[in-house]
Amino acid sequence: MSLFAALSVGASGMAAQRARAELLVENLANAETTRTPEGGPYRRKDAVFESTSVDSPFSSVFDAQLHSIGGVAVADVITDTSDPERRYLPGHPDADKDGYVAFPHVNPAEDMVDLMGAARTYEANVAAIGAVKDMIQRSIDLLH
Repeated sequence: MSLFAALSVGASGMAAQRARAELLVENLANAETTRTPEGGPYRRKDAVFESTSVDSPFSSVFDAQLHSIGGVAVADVITDTSDPERRYLPGHPDADKDGYVAFPHVNPAEDMVDLMGAARTYEANVAAIGAVKDMIQRSIDLLH
Protein backbone atom coordinates (compact mmCIF):
# COMPACT_ATOMS: atom_id res chain seq x y z
CA MET A 1 0.00 0.00 0.00
CA SER A 2 1.33 3.40 -0.90
CA LEU A 3 1.47 6.19 1.61
CA PHE A 4 -0.93 8.25 -0.50
CA ALA A 5 -3.46 5.42 -0.48
CA ALA A 6 -3.14 5.25 3.31
CA LEU A 7 -4.08 8.93 3.40
CA SER A 8 -7.21 8.15 1.37
CA VAL A 9 -8.18 5.31 3.70
CA GLY A 10 -7.83 7.59 6.73
CA ALA A 11 -9.85 10.29 5.01
CA SER A 12 -12.66 7.84 4.22
CA GLY A 13 -12.75 6.79 7.87
CA MET A 14 -12.95 10.41 8.98
CA ALA A 15 -15.82 11.10 6.57
CA ALA A 16 -17.75 8.04 7.74
CA GLN A 17 -17.32 8.91 11.43
CA ARG A 18 -18.37 12.50 10.76
CA ALA A 19 -21.59 11.24 9.16
CA ARG A 20 -22.16 8.91 12.12
CA ALA A 21 -21.58 11.75 14.59
CA GLU A 22 -24.05 13.96 12.73
CA LEU A 23 -26.75 11.28 13.05
CA LEU A 24 -26.00 10.77 16.74
CA VAL A 25 -26.23 14.51 17.41
CA GLU A 26 -29.52 14.61 15.51
CA ASN A 27 -30.82 11.76 17.69
CA LEU A 28 -29.78 13.58 20.86
CA ALA A 29 -31.29 16.86 19.71
CA ASN A 30 -34.62 15.16 18.98
CA ALA A 31 -34.79 12.85 22.00
CA GLU A 32 -37.97 14.59 23.20
CA THR A 33 -39.48 15.51 19.81
CA THR A 34 -43.08 14.33 19.74
CA ARG A 35 -44.17 15.95 16.48
CA THR A 36 -42.37 15.94 13.13
CA PRO A 37 -43.41 17.16 9.67
CA GLU A 38 -43.92 13.50 8.68
CA GLY A 39 -46.28 13.04 11.62
CA GLY A 40 -45.65 11.33 14.93
CA PRO A 41 -42.50 11.39 17.03
CA TYR A 42 -38.94 11.61 15.75
CA ARG A 43 -37.48 8.29 14.58
CA ARG A 44 -33.97 7.40 15.74
CA LYS A 45 -31.38 6.99 12.95
CA ASP A 46 -28.27 4.83 12.76
CA ALA A 47 -25.45 4.72 10.19
CA VAL A 48 -24.50 1.44 8.53
CA PHE A 49 -20.90 1.24 7.34
CA GLU A 50 -19.51 -0.78 4.47
CA SER A 51 -16.09 -1.42 3.05
CA THR A 52 -15.47 0.52 -0.13
CA SER A 53 -12.65 1.27 -2.50
CA VAL A 54 -10.96 4.59 -1.99
CA ASP A 55 -10.23 7.22 -4.58
CA SER A 56 -6.87 8.87 -4.48
CA PRO A 57 -5.70 11.88 -6.42
CA PHE A 58 -2.61 9.82 -7.16
CA SER A 59 -4.54 6.84 -8.52
CA SER A 60 -2.96 7.07 -11.95
CA VAL A 61 0.47 6.62 -10.41
CA PHE A 62 -0.50 3.92 -7.93
CA ASP A 63 -3.36 2.30 -9.87
CA ALA A 64 -2.17 -1.27 -9.39
CA GLN A 65 -1.88 -0.85 -5.64
CA LEU A 66 -5.20 0.95 -5.15
CA HIS A 67 -7.32 -1.92 -6.42
CA SER A 68 -6.63 -3.87 -3.24
CA ILE A 69 -7.13 -0.99 -0.80
CA GLY A 70 -10.42 -0.42 0.93
CA GLY A 71 -11.83 2.38 2.96
CA VAL A 72 -15.14 2.82 4.71
CA ALA A 73 -18.32 4.65 3.77
CA VAL A 74 -21.85 5.03 5.07
CA ALA A 75 -23.86 2.48 3.10
CA ASP A 76 -27.25 3.29 4.54
CA VAL A 77 -29.05 5.20 7.25
CA ILE A 78 -31.51 3.01 9.12
CA THR A 79 -34.52 4.66 10.71
CA ASP A 80 -36.10 3.07 13.78
CA THR A 81 -39.50 1.64 12.81
CA SER A 82 -40.49 0.26 16.20
CA ASP A 83 -43.53 1.57 18.02
CA PRO A 84 -42.81 4.80 19.88
CA GLU A 85 -42.48 4.92 23.65
CA ARG A 86 -45.75 6.03 25.23
CA ARG A 87 -45.77 8.24 28.33
CA TYR A 88 -48.81 9.34 30.28
CA LEU A 89 -48.89 13.14 30.02
CA PRO A 90 -52.55 14.17 29.77
CA GLY A 91 -51.84 17.94 29.59
CA HIS A 92 -49.36 17.64 26.69
CA PRO A 93 -50.56 19.14 23.37
CA ASP A 94 -49.68 15.89 21.53
CA ALA A 95 -51.50 13.61 24.00
CA ASP A 96 -54.01 11.17 22.51
CA LYS A 97 -57.54 10.73 23.84
CA ASP A 98 -56.22 8.51 26.66
CA GLY A 99 -53.59 11.09 27.71
CA TYR A 100 -50.55 9.24 26.27
CA VAL A 101 -47.83 10.95 24.24
CA ALA A 102 -45.60 9.10 21.75
CA PHE A 103 -41.87 9.75 22.28
CA PRO A 104 -38.92 8.52 20.20
CA HIS A 105 -36.80 5.54 21.25
CA VAL A 106 -33.67 7.58 21.95
CA ASN A 107 -31.44 6.70 24.88
CA PRO A 108 -29.27 9.81 25.46
CA ALA A 109 -26.68 7.88 27.50
CA GLU A 110 -26.26 5.27 24.77
CA ASP A 111 -26.02 7.89 22.04
CA MET A 112 -23.45 9.89 24.05
CA VAL A 113 -21.28 6.77 24.41
CA ASP A 114 -21.63 6.13 20.67
CA LEU A 115 -20.74 9.77 19.98
CA MET A 116 -17.61 9.45 22.14
CA GLY A 117 -16.69 6.31 20.18
CA ALA A 118 -17.16 8.16 16.89
CA ALA A 119 -14.98 11.00 18.16
CA ARG A 120 -12.23 8.58 19.26
CA THR A 121 -12.31 6.78 15.92
CA TYR A 122 -12.14 10.11 14.10
CA GLU A 123 -9.12 11.05 16.25
CA ALA A 124 -7.48 7.70 15.45
CA ASN A 125 -7.85 8.41 11.74
CA VAL A 126 -6.38 11.89 12.25
CA ALA A 127 -3.42 10.32 14.07
CA ALA A 128 -2.93 7.77 11.28
CA ILE A 129 -2.98 10.50 8.66
CA GLY A 130 -0.48 12.47 10.76
CA ALA A 131 1.83 9.45 10.92
CA VAL A 132 1.65 8.98 7.15
CA LYS A 133 2.31 12.69 6.64
CA ASP A 134 5.40 12.39 8.85
CA MET A 135 6.62 9.37 6.85
CA ILE A 136 6.18 11.28 3.60
CA GLN A 137 8.06 14.26 5.04
CA ARG A 138 10.92 12.04 6.22
CA SER A 139 11.09 10.42 2.78
CA ILE A 140 11.36 13.85 1.18
CA ASP A 141 14.03 14.86 3.70
CA LEU A 142 16.09 11.74 2.80
CA LEU A 143 16.04 12.73 -0.86
CA HIS A 144 17.67 16.11 -0.14
